Amino acid sequence: MSMETPLHRVQGLGASHSGVKHFWRQRMTAAALVPLSIWFAWAVLGLVGAGEAQVLGFIARSLNGPVAIPLNAILLGAFIVILLYHMVLGLQMVVDDYVHHNGGKIFLMLFIRAGTFAVGAVSLYALLTICRTV
Repeated sequence: MSMETPLHRVQGLGASHSGVKHFWRQRMTAAALVPLSIWFAWAVLGLVGAGEAQVLGFIARSLNGPVAIPLNAILLGAFIVILLYHMVLGLQMVVDDYVHHNGGKIFLMLFIRAGTFAVGAVSLYALLTICRTV
């Protein structure tokens, strides 16, 4: 005698098939965003009243050493990527909880992921362009 529900036997999935993984991904991105958000707030507040050239210089500023590493650009890129991924995880939970039609869920998730990918691609391209030109 099996303890599985008929639906579980048909789908091969339990109630927590991907929930735990999703939970931990959301918590880990939130934990990574804490120091990155503090750095970002510090950077933005430090650049209040600065001109465009100073802001671009701050983003492209490299650490001194044998290899030039644009630390601020790397931190900003990590902030953008992790923030967008965290956003997708949160919006996926909202869609799963409040959209009850499967077609609507699929459409919204594709729309959210495509929009997030577009925003991320444009943001990272702009960041790379700033690092190259300055």
